[in-house]
Amino acid sequence: MDYARPELLAEPQWLLEHLDDPQVRIIDCARLEAYRRAHIPGAVCLPVHYYIKEPPPPGEEFGTFVMPPEQFAQLMGSLGVDNETLVVAYDDNNSLLAARLWWVLKYYGHTKAKVLNGGWHRWLTEGRPVTFHASRPAPRSFVARPNPDVIADADFLLQHYADPSWCVLDARTDEEWDGRNDRGNRRRGHVPAARHLEWIRFVSRDDRRVFLPAEELRRLLDDAGVPRDAPVITYCQGGIRAAHAAFVLELLGYEHVRVYDGSMRDWANRDDTPLEV
Repeated sequence: MDYARPELLAEPQWLLEHLDDPQVRIIDCARLEAYRRAHIPGAVCLPVHYYIKEPPPPGEEFGTFVMPPEQFAQLMGSLGVDNETLVVAYDDNNSLLAARLWWVLKYYGHTKAKVLNGGWHRWLTEGRPVTFHASRPAPRSFVARPNPDVIADADFLLQHYADPSWCVLDARTDEEWDGRNDRGNRRRGHVPAARHLEWIRFVSRDDRRVFLPAEELRRLLDDAGVPRDAPVITYCQGGIRAAHAAFVLELLGYEHVRVYDGSMRDWANRDDTPLEV
C-alpha cells in the first residue's frame, strides 16, 4: 500500500527538474555553517534558529512556543515566499527540521509545502549538484493565518489525554519516556495513557535516510497502539520531533493530527499536569 498523501514528499529527481522554477522555494533548514559549506543550488537558509520558536528568554537559544505570526510572515517574505509559493524543505538530520518547518507552515495556513525525501544525505549520496553560493531571492509578501485545528496546548491536552477516543503519541527516546533522562525539566516521565514510538524509527538507517515504506510505517504505529481512525496529539520535548511524527501521520492519511508545540518543555515544568514513569 502506498502513502495516502505522497504529495507531501518531494523526490530528488522532481526537485532537480524544478531547481529553476520561480514558484518553488527550496529552504535549507540546517545550521548556517552547514549551508555555507554546501547546499542544493537555489536553496535559501533559515536566518533564525531552526526550531522556529518565539524569542527566547535571556540566556537561552530559543523559546517554548511557535514563532508569532507577524514574525513568521516577515521571515517567509524575506526568503522569497508568498502564499502561492511551493516550499520544499530539507535538512541533514533525517528530515527532523524540515518537518518542523512543514508543520509551522501548515499551522500558519500554508499547505503548499513538501519535505525532500531523504534530505541532504540522499541528495549527496546520489551525486546531485551542490553549490556554496548563497541565494538571495527578492522579498515577497506572506500572510500568516493561524489554524487552531493543527496545534495543541497544555489545556487542550489536559482535556483529552484520558479520553479513549483520542490518542496521544510520545515521539521521544526510551530514556525520556521512562524518566531516566529529564532533559533539564523540573519533572520527568510521560503523559498518562500515551503511546510511545521514537521519531527516528520512521526513517531508513541507510545513507539515503528516506521515510520508510507506508506498510512499514503503518506496522510501527499499529504495534505502538496508535489507532488509524483516532485523532492524535503528538508531543516530545519541544515540539520538533512531534512535528516529524505529525508529518508521518499525515503522510499515511491520518486526518486529525495536532502537535503539542510546547511539549515537555511546557508540560513537565508546570504543577498542574500529570506525569507517570
